[in-house]
Amino acid sequence: MLKQHRELSMSIRRTIENNEEAGIRLSKTYQSFVAAARGHRELNFIEKDARNYITREVHNVSEQEDAKEFGKYLLRMKEKNHNFFFEFELEEDQSIKLTFWADARSRAAFEYFRNVILFDTTYNTNRYNLVCGSFVGVNYHGQSILLGCSLMKNEEIESFKWLFQCWLRCMGGNAPKGFLTDQCASMKRALEACMPTTIHRWCIWHIMKKIPSKLNGYKGHVEIEQEMSQVVWNSHSKDSFDRN
Repeated sequence: MLKQHRELSMSIRRTIENNEEAGIRLSKTYQSFVAAARGHRELNFIEKDARNYITREVHNVSEQEDAKEFGKYLLRMKEKNHNFFFEFELEEDQSIKLTFWADARSRAAFEYFRNVILFDTTYNTNRYNLVCGSFVGVNYHGQSILLGCSLMKNEEIESFKWLFQCWLRCMGGNAPKGFLTDQCASMKRALEACMPTTIHRWCIWHIMKKIPSKLNGYKGHVEIEQEMSQVVWNSHSKDSFDRN
């Protein structure tokens, strides 16, 4: 059997591409080839070859085209409003590596609500496996305000450095007083390098989410968790928290 996607015939490639675009699962496409050939032995490729072709060719081309269109979209937004900000960096294969954008409203809001910022990367896009991040502030009514968005290929230190420096440029170089993140070591080191005077703290939601798994080995873990929640959420000062 031939094990390289380059060995697939033109007609087979075209069928795979058309079915992929139509949303037909590859396993069904392959079974149709098997049925047409009247058995696996009559085919000169296996399902893995077809899957490799999808991964290496179809998805790569689609990713490059979508990256190009996304870049054009950001340029159109900039043309509509000169205060729209974006920076864009591509991989060698022209897929998205790093990108950041913020509209004029977000940049104006930062001037008023920049004391403490939350940065979160808990969402991954499904199709291209890009990490989606968001900068969020809080207004005088306790409402969340979006202060910029990002897409990143990975969560390495250099990627976060690029992003934080880009965000600071967008916001006029004004670092916030406080910055909340999850417990990501790469993020922490990038923040220390880019915003040395900013106080960095971990997000309480991420901390509390781990409490059940940390305590479930104890016999009275349910009661302990309840008491822990009372201490965390009902202590209004450091002293009261320490006492509790």
